[in-house]
Amino acid sequence: MAIRTLHIVASLKRDQGGPAVSVPRLCEAVAALGAQVGLVSQKAGSSPGAYLLPETGLVRTRLTAQLHVMGRQLPYSPFFKRAVREEFTAQKAQVIHSHGLWLPCNHSAARCAKELGVPLVVHPRGMLEPWALSYRAWKKRLAWKLYQQRDLETAALFIATSRQEAESIRSVGLRQPVAVIPNGVDLPPSPSGPKQRQDVRTALFLSRIHPKKGLLNLVSAWAEVKPDGWRVVVAGPDGNGHRLEVEREVRDAGLAHVFEFAGPVAGEAKESLYRNADLFVLPTFSENFGIVVAEALSYGIPVITTRGAPWESLVTHGCGWWTEIGVGPLAEAIREATALSDGERMAMGMNGRRFVEAAFSWPEVARQTIAAYEWILGLAGKPPFVVTD
Repeated sequence: MAIRTLHIVASLKRDQGGPAVSVPRLCEAVAALGAQVGLVSQKAGSSPGAYLLPETGLVRTRLTAQLHVMGRQLPYSPFFKRAVREEFTAQKAQVIHSHGLWLPCNHSAARCAKELGVPLVVHPRGMLEPWALSYRAWKKRLAWKLYQQRDLETAALFIATSRQEAESIRSVGLRQPVAVIPNGVDLPPSPSGPKQRQDVRTALFLSRIHPKKGLLNLVSAWAEVKPDGWRVVVAGPDGNGHRLEVEREVRDAGLAHVFEFAGPVAGEAKESLYRNADLFVLPTFSENFGIVVAEALSYGIPVITTRGAPWESLVTHGCGWWTEIGVGPLAEAIREATALSDGERMAMGMNGRRFVEAAFSWPEVARQTIAAYEWILGLAGKPPFVVTD
């Protein structure tokens, strides 16, 4: 009999990135292997194009209204909880799979799983990483005491996207089994030939423009190296008004002619940025996975990122640089990467493409996810990627 699972995520809005991208793809991939999958999220706005909804027709998807009082979203939403219960009943779900932490939808998912007597799978999506816990820390300490710790203690299984994230789950005292399953990547077609060379090479940053992404360090590092014949394209939605701060730093560093801000991108515009990039840079303070790193590698682009992201494999597979966090180490990596020939960078990028093809296909991610469900339901033995100590 096919596994029946209900997924919960706070937002599917395009400008949110992260889980809004990966959760619908995970649901589609699991459904494509024969599982029955439902997805419940929150509605924020009326434009259908604002959301990244599953496209295959295999996933039953429901968007619900948020509950606000005096302009503030409540930490508990009876509307959302009712929607979860209704979808659970309609799907006859065996597992509730909650993505993210801290938000009313995650609290509702935990309460429903407990009341309905079904296993709760929690996918923290990087929200237990040290940097994430330190950002607006007082709110999280309060939420931890009020409900978050209690909710997490009811989980039957955690899913981490890397060993590093599994260690973060353990570091806050949670001892339940952890399945280490990476995010998947949609592979673009292999390049049909060499890139058309321009006089100026391009280093690409593509992610939310948010303090944790380390863009201020990138500006400082680039100002230190100032490689000839290079420009930096910064693409992605603004987070908390941080873009203005980054633009000010760019001007103060005398780099306004080097940095270009492309804004949010999707579809063909996003693909074009990847295809025309010579180097990808994610100078982040914290990532549980860093889907944009895998995306860049899938386009054959060598990557620079920090040890705030779990990408040691950039070094072991010869496809990039994995630096300490900070301006100095980032500047050294930029200096090395921009000094290479086009051919040397292309060879590193092809190493990355082969690595992503082997390790991050959506069918394999879905197969592992279903195997984890079957184990917690007592239908199969423990998979080798599940850590129980």
